[in-house]
Amino acid sequence: MSNETPIQHGEVTATYFWDDGSGINGDTGAPAGGEPMQKGLFSSPSWPLGTEGYIVYEGEEHEFFIGDRGPGDPSADCDVLLDIDGKTFADMMGTSFDEESLTVGGGNGHAEVEYYITEWGDGNGTEGAPHPFNEPGNKCEDAVSPLPEEKTEEKPEEESAKETSDDGAEQAAKDEQQAKEQAKEQEQADQAAAAEGQDDGGDGGVTAETATNDLSGAELTGADGVMSGTGLLTLAIIPAILIALFFAWTRRPAGQHAGSADGEGKGLLAGSDGRHSLGSSISALFDRLRGNK
Repeated sequence: MSNETPIQHGEVTATYFWDDGSGINGDTGAPAGGEPMQKGLFSSPSWPLGTEGYIVYEGEEHEFFIGDRGPGDPSADCDVLLDIDGKTFADMMGTSFDEESLTVGGGNGHAEVEYYITEWGDGNGTEGAPHPFNEPGNKCEDAVSPLPEEKTEEKPEEESAKETSDDGAEQAAKDEQQAKEQAKEQEQADQAAAAEGQDDGGDGGVTAETATNDLSGAELTGADGVMSGTGLLTLAIIPAILIALFFAWTRRPAGQHAGSADGEGKGLLAGSDGRHSLGSSISALFDRLRGNK
């Protein structure tokens, strides 16, 4: 409990009670807060029901929650402002609590205690300085004092630890998000590079068909459409080849031709004068060029 940061501190005079509804020894009925009487259930004349905290008595801490109203008349003039359950009071005094008489042994019924509020309750009551029972206008300001230095130092340490933890979690989340974005950007870059490579492979290559077309069209003419030197040379060579073939065909020497040996010149040894008509020679030449026999 002492590790929790207090929100109010002070010193008050306290007594003890045990109201379990038995009617023994001044019992006024079950606690007003609805919880059964138990160890740790304290009573205040003004603080909200459900308020939590702890008291310090002779260096020892005892936790409590406000579950009832009281003391009544003893709280007048800000005299006794806290009722402690009998069992906790017995522990404070180093004695025992009598379950039959509902009293604490030793005869000491009052104690000066130091209190620390750690959380205000949401039940009926008033936060801040306590006041006597049914006297809301009579604030007991002397019952509230500044927090001890060692208690105020706990708050910055806890807040610093919490802030450090929050900052660490926030930074981790940012780093994770940044890593995801970088991975996504890298993936997009890789996909773009792959797509560019495919485009270059499809448009940048030269097929056999395009090479042939380029050769047939580009060798005869230059880039500007003017006949190139290679084209002129090609056109000059073709007629020369045709003329050479023509003369070779028409000026063959007389010789033997295959055929049977008869007297009409159509056999194997039939004579030939080596001359043929120009028309028939040209026709025969074109037939040979076309592959006819």
